[in-house]
Amino acid sequence: MPRIFCYALGMLLLISCDSQPTENQQKSVRNTSTSYRPPSFLNDDRAEKIKEIAPRIQQLIEEHANSQHLPGVAYGIVVDNQLVVKGATGVLDIESNLPSTPKSAFRIASMTKSFTAMAIIKLRDEGELSLSDRAAKYIPEMAGLEYLTADAPDIDIKNLLTMTAGFPEDNPWGDRQLNEPDQMLVDHMDGGVSFSNPPSYQFEYSNMGYALLGKIISEVSGMPYQQYITQSILQPLEMNETYWEYDSVPTDQLAIGYRWENEQWKLEPMLHDGSYGAMGGLITSIEDFSKYVSFHLSAWPPRSDSDDGPVKRGSLRDMHTPHLSNLYTNAEDWNGDPCAAISGYGFGLGISKDCNGIVRVSHGGALPGFGSNYSFFPELGVGLMAFCNLTYTSPWPFSEIGKLLFETVKLQPRELPVSDILIKRKDQVVQLIQNWDEQLEREIIAENFYLDKSREQRMKEVKDVLDQAGAIVSTGEMEPRNQLRGSFKIQAEKGVINVFFTLSPEKDPKIQRLSVNFEG
Repeated sequence: MPRIFCYALGMLLLISCDSQPTENQQKSVRNTSTSYRPPSFLNDDRAEKIKEIAPRIQQLIEEHANSQHLPGVAYGIVVDNQLVVKGATGVLDIESNLPSTPKSAFRIASMTKSFTAMAIIKLRDEGELSLSDRAAKYIPEMAGLEYLTADAPDIDIKNLLTMTAGFPEDNPWGDRQLNEPDQMLVDHMDGGVSFSNPPSYQFEYSNMGYALLGKIISEVSGMPYQQYITQSILQPLEMNETYWEYDSVPTDQLAIGYRWENEQWKLEPMLHDGSYGAMGGLITSIEDFSKYVSFHLSAWPPRSDSDDGPVKRGSLRDMHTPHLSNLYTNAEDWNGDPCAAISGYGFGLGISKDCNGIVRVSHGGALPGFGSNYSFFPELGVGLMAFCNLTYTSPWPFSEIGKLLFETVKLQPRELPVSDILIKRKDQVVQLIQNWDEQLEREIIAENFYLDKSREQRMKEVKDVLDQAGAIVSTGEMEPRNQLRGSFKIQAEKGVINVFFTLSPEKDPKIQRLSVNFEG
């Protein structure tokens, strides 16, 4: 797999008997634009095109399973809120030869972490905690930790969420702690831990950090972590076939874990859930997990319609925001071609953006007996997921699937409609550069405009461009970059004039910057 793919409500109110709204209630009402139009897909045929490549995806999954000795695989692709492709290959249980299906329940390991992060964000939104709270506020045993340096900040909740607490990478060790009791985690903090970095200094993947978040969720909510996740996230999303304990799963749906050793499959012990469940305990199916992926996709784009999920769309977008991002200059795209990428960790999710501008939010999972992955592309409204029952093994050939999506289907992002003010100012700019009418200038020119460059100089530069281009023939469509910035082309007798402008942040936005260039 290319490197780029290896590497995203208010405070609780006290309501008095007085019928008058409180100050906080009054503040919760906000003004919202009635003219804003969110980005949308043009000629949207994403679902149909992805369904067309379903046979090829099934073939790729089967070939990958055979080459990697995977007993069973289940996979799916979501478009917006619909599971448009689902499939499976192989078996759940070698002994019984039960076939793997999209309803089969696999342990998804570290893919659990985003559920933990979502629970923390939900408690934050409800005013039950702050991300800047010291972790020791909820786990007193952490107060005595020995930090590496005297200037190290105390570990806070955001450090745990973003894996910047300074704990060492602990994948092999942490995986084996899954079924330990809560007291073990507390005793571990009380006895002290080893640090690889000072807090807030570097990212380093930490299962222990997410186990501590699970403990904080229990302390704040007053119920076991698993119960809180089930009641606050799984049930609202109708994920009714997602489990914490493997012995709760119907036997004909449960995937049994294996490892490949000495040219044969060997049974891995199934681990019970425990204090480290917050880092990797969930067991779910493709059909159930697709609801969770769809929920994340629903956060995009920002808009004003109903917002009634387990957490608000803006909070989901918080989860999709990377921290301490790094530039990977040697990254590659799905073809193996050089394609630099920026990658960072959000809240329980990894986020990357490559040289083609493709944003990917993702997380993998690996425990003894299992390997899993999911990725979604917020700007494309598409999510993919796959599970397998072989230790620490990727369940899919992601680069090959990516090639299908971006070269065969040719997925394209949403397009932003042009705002009313950009359309209006564009027509006025065309008038301005031809006539420099003083009354029009007073209406549309921001106060900085002629301070940055004199009126005489601007008029001269634009006149030179028009002299080169000749008479104006037609004006092209506005290409928006956002609500207040964009460009358009003017077709002239001798070539094309490129026009770019950006508007001021005033209530009636005015032109603060204007660029007019002859393309020839």
